[in-house]
Amino acid sequence: QVQLVESGGKSVQAGGSLTLSCTASEDSEYTYIRNTMAWFRQAPGKEREGIASIAANGGQDYADSVKGRFTISKDVAKYTLDLQMNDLKPEDTAIYYCAARASPMSWPSLHSDLYNYWGQGTQVTVSS
Repeated sequence: QVQLVESGGKSVQAGGSLTLSCTASEDSEYTYIRNTMAWFRQAPGKEREGIASIAANGGQDYADSVKGRFTISKDVAKYTLDLQMNDLKPEDTAIYYCAARASPMSWPSLHSDLYNYWGQGTQVTVSS
């Protein structure tokens, strides 16, 4: 079973930048990092929302709230999924989670029900 571990969350000022990383352990028969993965976030009192996803062919999808400010990428050789966040706003404050699927999928998706494995989350706090 895949294990996902997020890191990089911290407190920053509005307008600042931050990079989150997710390291995925690998199953001997299924390379999770090569397939569709995503970043989600959950703010206090709100539902978890998908914000960025990347497919095996590099195709990407972003939530409107982060489009143009956040960039998702992955390094297959290092088994890492990154989220570069620029021009951070107080409304970006949330716990950020990475997610992986148990089976291959050829397109990106921001729908949480398509993901089987989740990390424990990393806190990002943006102050004004």
